Amino acid sequence: MLKIVRTDSNNIDFVNLVKDLDRYLKTTDGDEHDFYNQFNNIDVLKHVIIAYIDSNPVGCGAFKTFNDNTIEIKRMYTKPEFRSQGIAGKILQALEHWANEIGYTFSILETGKRQLEAVQFYKKCDYKIISNYGQYTNMKNSLCFKKILS
Repeated sequence: MLKIVRTDSNNIDFVNLVKDLDRYLKTTDGDEHDFYNQFNNIDVLKHVIIAYIDSNPVGCGAFKTFNDNTIEIKRMYTKPEFRSQGIAGKILQALEHWANEIGYTFSILETGKRQLEAVQFYKKCDYKIISNYGQYTNMKNSLCFKKILS
């Protein structure tokens, strides 16, 4: 049974899932990994979701404030053996709901063009491609997305 838990970046299960994510991204990002990694410091994340199956942490995600009405989704990850089960969608919905609860109206995120599964996932979740923002403006391998939270 899937259990969704709200926590923060001090949670050891989140720390360990992010280590798995970083190992994965190091292979997909290649030479650009260090550039992207500098924007993924987890100690600033106060809004973290962890998905558990039978007390086993299987996926995570987080958000941070981007501006007064927008959050940025960060550190989305599902362990490979648990993918294609709808877990990432439940994590993302929980993050969006939490953000909406505390007054945010928009969600943005960045993912790499090489992460084809992630690109398709965000499109399926009603995120629309936007112009690259902030530190991603000139990154050719970045895709940025936005969604109105309801």
